[in-house]
Amino acid sequence: MPADLSGTWTLLSSDNFEGYMLALGIDFATRKIAKLLKPQKVIEQNGDSFTIHTNSSLRNYFVKFKVGEEFDEDNRGLDNRKCKSLVIWDNDRLTCIQKGEKKNRGWTHWIEGDKLHLEMFCEGQVCKQTFHRA
Repeated sequence: MPADLSGTWTLLSSDNFEGYMLALGIDFATRKIAKLLKPQKVIEQNGDSFTIHTNSSLRNYFVKFKVGEEFDEDNRGLDNRKCKSLVIWDNDRLTCIQKGEKKNRGWTHWIEGDKLHLEMFCEGQVCKQTFHRA
């Protein structure tokens, strides 16, 4: 049975966020500000239907999807690119592959103990983030 990722999560740590943002082509000033933020992630899960809100004092991002169904994703507020996204369960990990202008792009969420983990990847750069329940 897939993991239940529901909850409100606050960022604890982030590794290689700068490299990931560089791969996305995010400008210098935005990268410097974004590295200082401690975003909160709100995940609502109903079976295989998800709504994920990522909120910070700089920008907010919202995505809604159903596992196994490709959807058009507008990354406005992130790198402002559009892509085709497909989210699947890989055992107890929720993995998204994003097809678009940037190659090898996507993310994976999973729970280990009482922590939510997120790996975001793009063009060979991997950012690893850990969240705790708010």
